Amino acid sequence: MRYIDLNKPKKVFFTGIGGISMSGFALLLKKKGFQVSGSDRSESDVTRALEETGIKVIYGQQADNIDAGIDVLVHTAAVKQDHPELVRAKELGIPVIDRAALVGDVMLSYKDNYAVAGTHGKTSSTSMLCLVLLEAGLDPTLNLGGILDEIGGNMRLGDSDTFCIEACEYTDSFLKFHPTRAIITNIEPEHLDYFGDFENEKRSFSKFAGLIPSDGLLAVGFGIKDRGDIFKGTSCRVITFAGEVPNITPLPDYYAKNVRFDASGCGSYTLSKGTSSIGEIELFVPGAHNVTNSVGVATLALESGIPFEAVKKGLARYKGTHRRFEKKGEIGGVTIIDDYAHHPTEMEATIKTARSLSPKRLIVIFQCHTYSRTAQFKEEICKALSEADLVVLTDIYAAREVNTYGITPENLVEILRDKFGKKVYHFSSFGEIEDFCLENCSTGDMLITMGAGDVVKIADELLGH
Repeated sequence: MRYIDLNKPKKVFFTGIGGISMSGFALLLKKKGFQVSGSDRSESDVTRALEETGIKVIYGQQADNIDAGIDVLVHTAAVKQDHPELVRAKELGIPVIDRAALVGDVMLSYKDNYAVAGTHGKTSSTSMLCLVLLEAGLDPTLNLGGILDEIGGNMRLGDSDTFCIEACEYTDSFLKFHPTRAIITNIEPEHLDYFGDFENEKRSFSKFAGLIPSDGLLAVGFGIKDRGDIFKGTSCRVITFAGEVPNITPLPDYYAKNVRFDASGCGSYTLSKGTSSIGEIELFVPGAHNVTNSVGVATLALESGIPFEAVKKGLARYKGTHRRFEKKGEIGGVTIIDDYAHHPTEMEATIKTARSLSPKRLIVIFQCHTYSRTAQFKEEICKALSEADLVVLTDIYAAREVNTYGITPENLVEILRDKFGKKVYHFSSFGEIEDFCLENCSTGDMLITMGAGDVVKIADELLGH
């Protein structure tokens, strides 16, 4: 059942309105004439910005925030069903939907729905695609999982029939979406606390691809294992893409040729289709992984009829999103980078990019994200971290979990020391880590705060932000 129609304004309450995605959709509904209010646990820059637009925000989340005049309550997947606001809404007979269902309903109000899915590279690829769509003059409504300075945040409200969103697979959220065109960057084991095993995760991506109508389009990463099996039931047109590829047959439909990197690690290449060269692409973000991301975006855009010049200019506009190899600043000759990487594949890509810049030493402060992921990937996490010169571990960021896995940072310390012979330290407080960095970092070093939790606070404190 559809609860949100942008052409039929209602009174909508957001539980957790200060979240990066929830706040964006709250603003979208307000623009469309909805009466919007919500709650959050504490005040933030996001909630203050919402209040400045006239949206009522209640601090503290309790049952009496909900009244019978509310038409729909929206919550994130992280909110439990025994949350007092949800319980009260159900008692009053108010429909309760999660954020993914809201997005799905919103997408039905648009004609062209672009979605970017995949285990890695979603935020960067979605950001690149957003800028290409803007360069093409399509005036899209955009929603990202990160902050993109070029649109002033994570949400842009357009006035056309074009919508673009980052599509996350966790809890099968993206299966509530209605994409007409999509990218799937890659598929690797992830979120197995929800999926149980990799086969279930692959089935979820297969179902997502199946949502695209027969006249739609899907661009898929050439490196996805079992690609043919995963997408064999897809009715839409499927196009493959890759970064630079060796001499293989068959070639992906689109790929990068003659890839080169400048002193800042930013790539340039010849975009190719089959045996033909389309044109030159220049990027202003570092890393081979961003070359691959950009080819995926170019593939979907060109096959959707967007001119090459708009693709080229849009990709050149992308300077990165916050927390994606973001240079935070320098202190005492030490370059401080922050990155969201928390899966071993992402960590390897980030560390490889950092190495390409030839720092005197590479120091990584890593915050493991969730006990389940840490337990599952502890060997792979340590292998990725072993490419750093010095590793500092924080406590594990629990997020939504309780530690029923018996995993601790000391387990990783032991692997890094005994198996990889690395210098590695674990501190329970950020203050201790900041003191350690001030005492042990020197001119020419690169320091990366890495993880999907709040490890960025260490970078901000070191720089006095």
